[in-house]
Amino acid sequence: MNIKSVDEFKRKINKIVISEEEIKTAIDRAGEFINSIYDGTPILLVSILKGSFVFLADLCRRVNVPCEIAFMVAKSYYQGTESSGVVKISMDVGHDLGRYHVIIIEDIIDTGRTLTDVVKLLRARNPVSLRVVTLLDKPDRRIVDFKADYTLFTIPDLFVVGYGLDCGEYYRNLPYIAEIKE
Repeated sequence: MNIKSVDEFKRKINKIVISEEEIKTAIDRAGEFINSIYDGTPILLVSILKGSFVFLADLCRRVNVPCEIAFMVAKSYYQGTESSGVVKISMDVGHDLGRYHVIIIEDIIDTGRTLTDVVKLLRARNPVSLRVVTLLDKPDRRIVDFKADYTLFTIPDLFVVGYGLDCGEYYRNLPYIAEIKE
């Protein structure tokens, strides 16, 4: 996707699916969920880049238990709107996970392939505990059996952008989640 103007950028947005205010409210609840489980126990928040970086930034500020941050790059989308079916991990967590309660922070669960592979990889490193928190879940697209421990929003089978999610690297900066015209 090559966008040449602000007008073209705006025209490709079909409709807002989840507002900025709805996201803020849901993140407050997700922070409360994490705080209630760990109650002061240190945790490691692992963000799957690039899509979850905005979500992680806002969520970690709602967490009041001691936390460290780590990043992974794991993806199955390469410049398009359809999963390639192959999950590639190009940046891995460098921590000794055996010392941590790990929470994977993900932007969206679509087919479930990426998170299934990431969970398998991290679980093999014997973390104290392992959970998945996702901003969005699209169960209609699921190919493998995967369910997050905490989901902020369940959405229908729409291609969405904003709040960290992209299409061809554009739209991550939107403060809301929007459906895009393909």
